[in-house]
Amino acid sequence: MQRDIEDFIKRTIERYSYKGAVVGISGGIDSAVVAKLCVNAIGKERVFGLLLPERDSAKETLKDSYLVCESLGINYKMVDISPIIGKLGAYSLKPPARLIPRKIKEAYVKDKWNDLKSEDTFIEDLLNTGNKEFLEGLAFYRSKHRIRMCKLYLEAEKIGFAVVGTTNKSEMKTGFYVKWGDDSSDIEPIMHLYKTEVVEMAKKLGLPERIINKSPSPDLIPGITDEFALKISYADLDRILRLIEDGSAGITGEDPQKVERVKAILEAAEFRNLRNLNLMNDF
Repeated sequence: MQRDIEDFIKRTIERYSYKGAVVGISGGIDSAVVAKLCVNAIGKERVFGLLLPERDSAKETLKDSYLVCESLGINYKMVDISPIIGKLGAYSLKPPARLIPRKIKEAYVKDKWNDLKSEDTFIEDLLNTGNKEFLEGLAFYRSKHRIRMCKLYLEAEKIGFAVVGTTNKSEMKTGFYVKWGDDSSDIEPIMHLYKTEVVEMAKKLGLPERIINKSPSPDLIPGITDEFALKISYADLDRILRLIEDGSAGITGEDPQKVERVKAILEAAEFRNLRNLNLMNDF
């Protein structure tokens, strides 16, 4: 599988006459795996890492991003996108709390997430529903990924490189992405891999243990990790997704509540995915 992905990257880069690949390095496992696959496919001198922290990014995120780039030996640049997000007006929706310790901010955000008078916050996110405060929160965090997408393309197109995406299959099927944000790229080399498969590939690729073992998080809002938002572990999610994909009748042996959770997410995610198509034959 690894060789097939690397061949795909190399073949696509050559077919469309790209000079190299730009990868947004987030300090997480997906971008680390993608960057390593690109290095193997086209050489480290043709892979450029772009680090795009902002006001609410955890300090560890930037440290881990540096770790990834240094371990791969690729050229990279760090650009703080806070001023752009500020000019956009997004930060005015959620004022800063610079003097408050990170742990306190994370606890506050989690409590706020759970106290939004919502039956299911993540489902409301997928469906774009909720009260005014919640909708402003969606606009706030989504703007960050969209600014990153613009910056990635700006840097890539200046040097004739492709923007290589880092979305995996678990994220795409559950709608755990931002429309016109981290779903926008020229190449998506791991979108056929579930998150748990990405973790296994990271181990085979010899990526730093710190990157492999950290809790997956979009790092857009303090304290909100992937599994906290999804309300299910990736191990359970991916296993049930595979069973559903294989058409396993009744999905015997699985916790019924977890199965219903995954089905509810998939149903809501279909609304997001279909809406992205915006086809004329819908009218």
